Amino acid sequence: MTCYVFPGQGSQKVGMGQDLFDQFPNEIKTANSILGYNIKDLCLEDSDNKLNQTQFTQPALFIISALSYLAYQKENNQAPSFLAGHSLGEYNALFAANVIDFESGIKLVQKRGQLMSKATGGAMAAIVGMPATTIKEILTEKNLTDIDIANFNEPNQTVISGKSASITNAQAIFEEAGVRRYIPLAVSGAFHSRYMEAAKKEFTLYLESFEFKPATISVIANVTATPYTDHDVKTLLAEQITSSVKWVDSIHYILNQNESEFIEIGQGKVLTGLINKIKKELITNP
Repeated sequence: MTCYVFPGQGSQKVGMGQDLFDQFPNEIKTANSILGYNIKDLCLEDSDNKLNQTQFTQPALFIISALSYLAYQKENNQAPSFLAGHSLGEYNALFAANVIDFESGIKLVQKRGQLMSKATGGAMAAIVGMPATTIKEILTEKNLTDIDIANFNEPNQTVISGKSASITNAQAIFEEAGVRRYIPLAVSGAFHSRYMEAAKKEFTLYLESFEFKPATISVIANVTATPYTDHDVKTLLAEQITSSVKWVDSIHYILNQNESEFIEIGQGKVLTGLINKIKKELITNP
């Protein structure tokens, strides 16, 4: 048995979904109707340079991952044991588990992307080559109290989030502490941090108009690194906007259930790389 994983924002690429659009004309028609623009043109041509803008990125990635999943299921009827998605990808995991349908998923991620794109003045940076425990210690010791940890991606890659000036100023501090790489990310806001509280509040209200069905496959939540229950979907989707993505703990949970095969569905292989590094760390430091 396996776990299917779905990528999040940052994996988008012009040309993605090339082989999917003609396979699923009804779904594309539905998507265009909801979005108010042509998703095929956005993904394949991006003539207006919108694909990397959060409000467009999120629906595009959700649709590509959803159609990739449907295409994969045509050839592979066996259901996985677990589903997980990184940030935005969690909506695809919920789609695959029949918690949300295709239309609801598009509406949710479109709204989520719109709200997150409004949060300006923030920044994020990836810290590579330093354990998360050391990063936490530095944030405390250097009084960088206005910076949050956004993503625990793999044992030696963690993303921090905060005000633009704080993320810029932190670079010298982490480089002095011996970090291998400090990489400012091309994002418009401080995602997965306290600075997304306004987006979280508005998204919480938006979630009230949706109904969520019981999961047919266990979905691991970013916020808790444990499976969703039938009663906490709205709460966890709202909290995800301001909370850390606990990807390392999520993969640890799945591995501890004696699952070892992961299949990445959607654009790119970013998660496959992260999971391989998480597995390697467990072998080195069991």
